[in-house]
This record gives sequence, structure tokens and C-alpha cells, in this order.
Amino acid sequence: MKFITLTMKKYLFLLTIFFLAACGGSTEPTAVPQPTAEIAAAPEVTAEPTDTTVPQAAPTEAPITNTLVPEPPTATAPPTATSDTEVEPTAADTEDTEETAVPEADPTETAIETTEAAPEPTSETTAEPTTASQPPPAEDPGEVPPVVSNEYPDNNDKSGWENRINVPAGFDVTYLGRVEGHPTSMDFGPDGLLYIANQEGSIFTMDSSGNVNTFASGYNTPTGIAFRPGTNQLYISDRLINENVGGEAQISIVGQGQVVGGLPCCYTFLHAAHGIAFGPDGMGYVGVGGRADHGEILDGSGRQDELHPLEASILRFNPDNGELSVYARGFRNPYDIAWDANGALWVTDNAPDYGPPEEVHRVVPGAEHGYPWYDCDTCFSPPPGVAVLPPTYTFVSHASPTGITVYKASQFPANYYNNKFVALWSAFPGAQKVMRLADGPPQNFATGFAAPIEVIVGPDGSMYVGDWATGIIFKISYTG
Repeated sequence: MKFITLTMKKYLFLLTIFFLAACGGSTEPTAVPQPTAEIAAAPEVTAEPTDTTVPQAAPTEAPITNTLVPEPPTATAPPTATSDTEVEPTAADTEDTEETAVPEADPTETAIETTEAAPEPTSETTAEPTTASQPPPAEDPGEVPPVVSNEYPDNNDKSGWENRINVPAGFDVTYLGRVEGHPTSMDFGPDGLLYIANQEGSIFTMDSSGNVNTFASGYNTPTGIAFRPGTNQLYISDRLINENVGGEAQISIVGQGQVVGGLPCCYTFLHAAHGIAFGPDGMGYVGVGGRADHGEILDGSGRQDELHPLEASILRFNPDNGELSVYARGFRNPYDIAWDANGALWVTDNAPDYGPPEEVHRVVPGAEHGYPWYDCDTCFSPPPGVAVLPPTYTFVSHASPTGITVYKASQFPANYYNNKFVALWSAFPGAQKVMRLADGPPQNFATGFAAPIEVIVGPDGSMYVGDWATGIIFKISYTG
């Protein structure tokens, strides 16, 4: 497990905060005002955004607070590389573990018709691939070698990090740039710039040369951003009331205000409303985490909680007026979501803290996908008549799958088209890497990171990886 070189006093303070979060403790709850954006005014919307299903919480004037030491997505020990400190690697850098592909469940119902055409382009979608523009290799490069370095480079050592990250033959890694704080989510804007949200409440832009500027600030722990296709509207998910029990999350448009409020929040640091993706139907989709580890009441009794109607779900929302519906249920902490070329939605899900395998699901609309029906001594059995779908892929325990993207561009070889790529965030063995999900078991695609949390595809067809621990943004391109 990785820890920065700290003074003993600071180390004990951070460790105390971490264990308070892991046990469901809370810092002083605060209500967070709607942030102000440091941007030019966005276009007028035709209707005032309202949420017809969930009551809207009014912002207050309380000061913004951010958690100093975040709880990781699965309440396990977090990576601890920071902006100015070298870190020591763990066994995760050298140990390969097996992950499993579970046969996909056949959907029993489909909310979006996908028989005739592929989904419309979203912010992660570029031109359809053509055989002529794709230089497929002689054979699939397959697994990449493990990292052998015993030390992390300095966070500003570009060549050191580029040499550390391993990718398949024919691919190239570039240290694009670095932002302050801890990146949580990324998307490309219609202006071609990369937009990066950080845990500390800011959104930055980064150009193709790695130059960084502040775009907006004043948010509380944003963990999902996405541009609405065909517009310059940037949707963002973050916390409104930062309280472990009784908290609240929201979705808003930068510079325009709240679209959806009243979302359940905030069991631990990274349990709230997270990844946003716009579907082939033009609607917005967002993953919302559960309010407990495995559905228990957080009073020490171990009794089963009464589920909030919107928790542990993928929600579908109208991007104009915030009208909500539940698309699918049963996700303990769905950190990120992505649509594939066939119109199916995929989600990463962090498993309970007792240590079952981590999960990626092909989302089946209307189905139950797990939470809170787990198999442990203190877990709960599903009620009669409730069928729980198994995950499509599983990973080692406590790997903390976070960012997910689907490759729908044409720069990579043809056999990469429509593959899923998942970032494994934690410092546990078997994580700290990006994995490729294609046919068969998951494969290592890029290894050697400190804490990769986000992965997206750019307009140029390259893949971009955001590292939470270091603030570094990496670019992975195919050069043949």
C-alpha cells in the first residue's frame, strides 16, 4: 500500500480522518451554495430548469468545505501520491492478478431502440471507423508487461512518467500536462479543449500543449462532468449538502444553475451522484451511489435500511427540466457510465467493503443488479420474486473501478473498436492500471499509474487518462 513520506504528526492526522470516514463518521455537515463560474455567460435556456420529481433544495450562504482526506470508492486505503511528493510503489506495480468475464445477461427489456442504427455521437464519440484509416497490427499485442520500477518519478518528471507507463506494442504514452488537486472526471468540449474537474471543487481546461486554465470554481467535490451533445452546456454532478447521513447531491449546468436536486448522498467520500453520460435518446444519465455499505442502517444496529427511491441507481433525466426516472437499480457505487456503439450502457460499480470482487455491468433497463442483496454474514437476501443480475465482468477485491469509456474512434487498430476501457483506482494489488474489456477475460492495457480515476477518448482518437494521486493527464496514442 502506498503512502507519501510525511511527518509522523501529519500522517497520524490523515490516518485518523480516513478511519473516521471508513466507519461512517462525518465532518461538520455544511450546505453548499451554488458555485459561480469564471466563464463567459452560457446561452439562454428556453425553460427554467426544474425537477418535477425530486424537490429542489435552495442554496444557502454557508462556506464551502471539502473533505481533506477522501475515502476511496470502496472505503479501502487510498493512493496517496500528491502534487509535489514522490511515492513508493506497492505490489500492485509488479503483481498481475486474474479477472473474470462473466457471460452477459440477455436484457429482458430495452428502453432504447438500437436495431437499425448505432447511437448518435456523444462527447466521447468521433467519426465512424473505416478500414482504410485503421492500421491494424499483424496480431493483437495482448497483455502489457508489469511495471518493474521501485520508485515513482517526481510528479513533474515528464520523461520519468512516460517511461514508467507500459502500454501494448504500437502505442505511445505522452505526459500531456498536470492540474492542481485531485482529478475526478474529464470530458472534451466543443472547443476541442479537455475539461477536468477536481475533487477540490474546480474545473480546468487543458489544451493540446498541456496548458491549464481555470474554467469554473466553487463546487463541492464534483465527480462527474459531461457536455450535452451539440451545445456548450457543461453538466456537473456534485454535493449540495455534504453530510454522510441525510446529505444531498445535485446536477447543474455550469453558469446556469441546478437542473436536478434532492439526490441521495453521501455515505462516504466518493458515494454520491457521479458520472454523467448523454444517451442515444438525447437524455442525460447519471449514476447515484447507495447510502450504506450493503444496505444497513448506519446506527450500529445492523438492521436493513429502507431504500431511498433514487439511491444505488442509474437515473435518466431530462436535460432541460430535470424530470427524473429510474433506468436501472442495484449499483452500490456506480462511479462512471458509458454508452457503447450498440446502444448499451456500461457502468463500473464498487463492491462492498467485506471484499467481494469488483464489478462492471452491462446495464439492463429496469433490472436489479446487486445492491443491497449480497452474500455475507451481515448482508440481506433479496425478497421473493426479485431476480438479481450478475456482473458482466469482475475484478480483484478492492480494485475500485472508476472511469469507463468505450472506444468508438478510428485511430486504434480495428479490433479495438467498441472495446470498453476501465480505470482501476486503488493501491491494492491488481489495481493502479487501465484494463481493456473485449472478448474473453479483461486484459491489462496500461500499467504503472499511481491512481488512475478517469479514462476518455478524445476527438483525435487518442485515449486520455487522469491520475487522481498526481494530477497528471496522460495521452495514449496508436503510432504503429
